[in-house]
Amino acid sequence: KLCSAAGHCVSYEELKDLKKNNITHIDVRERWEIDRLGRIPESINIPLSELVEALQMSPEDFREQYHQKMPSKSDHVVFSCLAGARSKQALDFALSLGFS
Repeated sequence: KLCSAAGHCVSYEELKDLKKNNITHIDVRERWEIDRLGRIPESINIPLSELVEALQMSPEDFREQYHQKMPSKSDHVVFSCLAGARSKQALDFALSLGFS
C-alpha cells in the first residue's frame, strides 16, 4: 500500500490506474537500487537525499537534471521507495515545502 497526506493508501493496482491520469510519480530510491532492481515505468528517480533541493529548483533546472516536467505545488504527486519509509519522508518534505 502507498499512503497520501490525508492517510489514504492506494494499492499497486490503484497506482496503475492513477498513472493513467495526470500524476507525477517520484521514485525516491537510490540510483544503485534502480540499477539493481529496475526502474518503475513513467516515474522520475530523485533519490531522497536530493528531493528537497530538486523540489526547490527552477522548472528549467529540474527539466535539465531529471528530463521531466517539474510538478507544481498543486499537482498530484505519488512518492515510492522499496519499503515505504523513504516515501513517507518524501511526502513530509514535499508538504513542508508547500505541496498540497
